[in-house]
Amino acid sequence: MAEDTPDLTGLPKSDAYQELATHVDGVLDGITDPVAAMATIAALVHHGFRHLWTGFYRVVNDGQLLRVGPYQGTLGCLEIPFGKGVCGTAAARARTVIVEDVHAFPGHITCDSRSRSEIVLPVVDGRGTLIAVFDIDSDRVAAFDNADQIGLERVLTWFHRVCD
Repeated sequence: MAEDTPDLTGLPKSDAYQELATHVDGVLDGITDPVAAMATIAALVHHGFRHLWTGFYRVVNDGQLLRVGPYQGTLGCLEIPFGKGVCGTAAARARTVIVEDVHAFPGHITCDSRSRSEIVLPVVDGRGTLIAVFDIDSDRVAAFDNADQIGLERVLTWFHRVCD
């Protein structure tokens, strides 16, 4: 089935995330593979909002390490220890981290020097286990806010509903 990637850039954030959630649910209807879902969600978010980098880091090594998963953009960091950088911090705390200016974040890991702001969200399965983090980088300072967090968290509920 061929799918179009909706352009969400001209919409108010609440409308854009509503359209994204509806599109994700439709495209992933009947899918139970988390890697396929990660690839699909990364592509839809990346191209829909035209972000710099959009992707997943999967939890490996008994919750001590994040390893790059499906993503869109330039090369990402291959591995990130829990507690290091924005992704590792979000994983260790199991909560969303929004960074308005990555250059002001202590220990920020630079995978792409054009990155200026970032949001990283935990991804949990149906048992409540952290399976990944979802990382989005922008080339603009303060690109992400609470509306992004709410909208993206809603999209990521797919993993909680489907994966166990």
